[in-house]
Formats: sequence, C-alpha cells, structure tokens
Amino acid sequence: MTLGCTEAVDAATVRAAEERAMAGLPEGALMQRAAAGLATEVLRELRERTGGVYGRHVVLLVGPGDNGGDASWAGARLAVRGVRVSALLTDDRAHEPGLDALRRAGGRVLAADEVRRLCPEHDDHAAPPRSPSWPGSWDDVDVVVDGMLGLGARPGLSGLAHDLATEVRGGPRIVAVDLPSGLGPDSGKVDGPFLPADVTVTFGTAKPCHLLPPACLDVGQVQLVDIGLDLDGVRVAVQRLLVGDARSRWPSPGSGDDKYSRGVVGVVAGGATYTGAAVLATGAAVRTGAGMVRYLGPGAATDLVRARWPEVVPGGGRVQAWVLGPGVDPDDEGQAEHVRAALAGEEPCLVDAGALALLPGLLRDGAVSAPLLLTPHAGELARLLADLGHGTARDQVEADPLTHALRAAEEIGATVLVKGAVTLVVSSERPAFSQADGPSWLATAGAGDVLAGIAGALLAAGVQPVHAGAMAALVHGLAGGIASGGGPVSASAVLDAVPAAVRSVLDAGPSDG
Repeated sequence: MTLGCTEAVDAATVRAAEERAMAGLPEGALMQRAAAGLATEVLRELRERTGGVYGRHVVLLVGPGDNGGDASWAGARLAVRGVRVSALLTDDRAHEPGLDALRRAGGRVLAADEVRRLCPEHDDHAAPPRSPSWPGSWDDVDVVVDGMLGLGARPGLSGLAHDLATEVRGGPRIVAVDLPSGLGPDSGKVDGPFLPADVTVTFGTAKPCHLLPPACLDVGQVQLVDIGLDLDGVRVAVQRLLVGDARSRWPSPGSGDDKYSRGVVGVVAGGATYTGAAVLATGAAVRTGAGMVRYLGPGAATDLVRARWPEVVPGGGRVQAWVLGPGVDPDDEGQAEHVRAALAGEEPCLVDAGALALLPGLLRDGAVSAPLLLTPHAGELARLLADLGHGTARDQVEADPLTHALRAAEEIGATVLVKGAVTLVVSSERPAFSQADGPSWLATAGAGDVLAGIAGALLAAGVQPVHAGAMAALVHGLAGGIASGGGPVSASAVLDAVPAAVRSVLDAGPSDG
C-alpha cells in the first residue's frame, strides 16, 4: 500500500519501510525509482513554467546523503533529455555513482571546495558563484533542485548549505527532494534556517512536516512518488480529510428521521455587545442541516436571531449538543450560567471564545462532565494553557501548535481544534487532522462563529468530536472559497455558502480531493 499526500508517517517508520523494500531489490533500485519520479516532476515544472525542456537550465544543490543521490541521478536523466544541468556540492562527501552518471550525461559538477572559494562568506548582496562550470547568474536558472538534506539530518542549515539557500531564496523555482532542506520531518516546528520550496517531491508517503503548521506553509505543492514501500498497518501520524472522505461520514437524514433524530443544537452565543455572533452561530447550525436549533441569550440578541432565523427556537429544551461561547462576555453572568449548566451535563459541548475563559475554573472545581470540542485560536490556546499552569505565550503556540494542542487535549481530556491558516484537530487518542481548505480571505471577523455552528450541527447529529472538528473545518474552508471567489469575503457570505459547501461534500466521489 502507498499512502497518499493526505496521510503522513514519521521518518523512523519510513526508513524501516525503505530497509524492508531494499532487502528484496538490487542495490540502488529504490534510489533509481525516486530519481525517476523526481526527474518526471522537474520536467513537468519546466514544461509548465517555460513551455519546454531542451536547453532549459536546472541547478542541483547536492548534499552528502541519499537526497543528494536522488538529485544527482535525476539530473542525469534530465541531461539526457537535453536539459542543461549544473550540480553544486555542499559537502566534500557526495553520492559518487550519481555524480558520475550526471557527468557522463553531460552535466556539470562544482565540487564543494570550488563553491566555497566562490562564495566564502555569504551576505545578502553576494555575487553568485562564477567559474567555467557555472553560468554566472541565477537569472539563467529555470529550476533549482534542493537535495542538500534529508530525513536523517538535524533541522536547520549551516555553512555552505545555508549560504546557497540564502542565495537562491526568492529567485528560481525551488523543487525540494523529499522535504525542504533544514526542516525536521516529524514536526511542524521550524528549528532554524531552511530553504522554502515551491514544490516538494516526496517518496512513498507524506511526512508530518508536509501537513503540520507552520512548516507546511513553506513546502509548496507536495507531489507523491510511489517507490513501492509496504506501509500496510503503519501508524499514521497526521492526516488531512478530503471531501470524498467526509462524504462517507456525513450524517445525511433518512426517510425515517425527524427534527429530533437529526440533531438539536443548543447555542449560547453573543450578548449585549456581540449580538452578531449569536446570528452567525445559530445560522451556521441551521444551514449545515441541524434538525432544530435552540438559542439562549439576552433579549436584544434573541430578537436579532428570531428576525434573521425564524426557525430558531428561543429558550431551553432538549438538545443533543451545545455551542458555547461565541461572542460571550465571561462577565455576563446570565450567559456564564448557561455555559456552566451545559458543561455540567452529558451532551457534547463545543467550547469557544468566552466559554474558553470560563473553562479552567470549572475544571478545577470538577464541574465539567460533558465531552468537549475546544475551538481556540493560538492566543486563546496560550491563555488556556497558562490558566492551567503552563506558562505559554501566543508565539510559542504559533511556532508549534500541535504540541500545545496535544498538551491541552491530554490534560483536559478534550478534542482541540486550533484555528488558523491551517486548522489542527487534535485528540490524544488518534492521529491529528490538519486542514488547509479555505482561502486566506477567510481570516475575517465572525468566521469562527460560523465554524462553531457548523461543528455544533455535526456534534448534535452524533459525529464524534474529532471528526466533527475536521469535517467542520473542511466545510468551513469550502464555504470560504465559494463565497470568496478569489477576493475578499465576509462571515455572512461564508454562512450563505455553507449549503453549497455541504452539497459539494455529498456529491463527492470516494477518492475526490
């Protein structure tokens, strides 16, 4: 089995699978498969970006490990196709069979010593290396293939690799071999200088850094090459839900369902100040397909909800799930009492915004018994962890959201959805979901209220919190894309697009991305 780019496996598991595969193959066969796939992707880049292949110029940044070997053998294949190939070595060690093949195919190789002499001390204004083997300008280069570091390297770049990365960054198109050099494979953390990629060609399966923020924001488009690894039964570390996956889990009503069996959502949102949150959260639950939505809040917010959504029922009653906190002031005693009552029950609760601020005290008092789906942004997660006794700042969460979300999930016994450009849904019991489905325009006031309503409808329909969070993030992102159309978007427009986003899930085939 070959896992797709939507499922990531840690480096140790991948290396073990590679060793098993190599045991039954001629020496170097696995590298040849990787090199063939890499060359194919570079040729595709050349055709798409320049309209051709012959005479185009590709520069290989070749390190001492297997990634450097993959790049060298791929360079030989490119040279045979008429591509001008130059290899710049970043280390005195290199994969000699691959470099020999590159030379025989007409490629040019600059040894590390020569590259060092040409750029001994890099600065932002340094001239590119110049020699009889070098064309003299990065403007002459169509694609750079980054084969400097691989799975086994320590994160961060130094020395000649750092100098060359600084030189090419922001210039030619960068194709990374397996992962951008300088990133660690198993984390979303960025632990030092690295070379961002426009395209990453990875082998056998995606690695966690391809899916986890913030690292995944700099891997570019990830292309998977099947090299024949047997990954049956391996533990997936991170996954990304696609519309085809969500379709099989979506709680579509049957002919025997009524409004109660489809799920009743209770919403505690808004207040005297943030009345719009009540309108957005209740509306999102309605438009996602909840059988009934009940709203608890002050008179002014209730009037606005009833005016916009006449189907929403004001006041309490039986519910299957709660949405707690969007637009709620923790000092609003009336709304705080609704939050406390819901958290002390048995129905699953989505806890957002103002309800998150109330949660630590209730946990300390032993006053929380409901299953929880927390939906903080990075700042709210930092405050939650600080209130739980972990000194955490927002920038620390942004630098490593998975670790901090997992800490909160384990300590509280909750599922944690961390909102951001890439949304993480983390539970201590299963692999994390990493969703990147919406446009950047979706970072707008009120969008989180819409997300809360979508997830609440799914919880009320019986979807487990981790899947409700991932599916809500997916549909929220799809609705953002539909509403945006490539331009600015408001939360109200995202809300209006939710039914179309749900339809796109229901219409999807099992393998649709």
